[in-house]
Amino acid sequence: MNVTIGHICMFLACAIWGLMAPLGKDAMTHGVGGLEMVTFRVVGGAVCFWIASLFVKQENVRHKDMLLFFFAAMLSIVLNQCCYTIGLSITSPVNASIMTTMMPIITMILAALFLKEPITGKKVMGVFCGAVGAFLLITTGARVASGNGGVLLGDLLCLSAQLCFAIYLTVFKHLIQRYTVITCMKWMITYAAIVIMPISFSRMQQLPWADIPAKTWWETAFVVVGGTFLAYIFMMQGQKILRPTVVAMYNYVQPIIACIVSVAIGLGVFGLWQALAVVLVFFGVWLVTQSKSRRDLKKENHNNK
Repeated sequence: MNVTIGHICMFLACAIWGLMAPLGKDAMTHGVGGLEMVTFRVVGGAVCFWIASLFVKQENVRHKDMLLFFFAAMLSIVLNQCCYTIGLSITSPVNASIMTTMMPIITMILAALFLKEPITGKKVMGVFCGAVGAFLLITTGARVASGNGGVLLGDLLCLSAQLCFAIYLTVFKHLIQRYTVITCMKWMITYAAIVIMPISFSRMQQLPWADIPAKTWWETAFVVVGGTFLAYIFMMQGQKILRPTVVAMYNYVQPIIACIVSVAIGLGVFGLWQALAVVLVFFGVWLVTQSKSRRDLKKENHNNK
């Protein structure tokens, strides 16, 4: 049952992030810059998590873990969000989505190095199938005008965001398991806000608040409440239960959601290639979940003795 909840949480988180990419990109082309959007996310997210913490049981956090929360925040929020959001603001959504397909591969390698998770044939095949499916879905659905292509710096920033998040998933898994989601995020996003606000203060002062259209504010609100508050709750709950590589595999759900939304609003089509891509993604996720973990191999070795 716990594993099922973990899968549901990761699907919901990635579905929200899949919606956030086009909405956030639209907001950043109509009045809100990349750094300003990151500031709205961390400050708004911090307010949401502190309010939520008033309705749950308070936990005592060890001093050592408070320091670890700081470094976790730097990787999962500050560097991840700054690199991805600013990268998205200067490259195309298609290129940004392609960069996200690298995260499960990086996570699988890091999990083997830090957590001694085995790199099995099923895991490799699952990550490969998922990557092919996501890449196929992104490229076949791409209708980017010649003047709206990607920028190399933006692509590299988006790739750096995936690397930071992959390191966070593997290095801080045990820290996240010790506390509730609200406690973890309350401190992590507070640290992130403290770091980002001095950097973005002058930019926020120059923001033409009165000239920003209402649509942009609604899109920004979705990024804060949906893409930050709700999505991080779901993601961290899934992270508590599932292995890092399985968590990372759900990254491939994001382009599927983006494709569905594009079809629903008449900006895309869903044909044979898209259907094949969706099958490859979910088959890849299933293969990774079926692969043996470090615990499984230990149990087998113990039984064989």
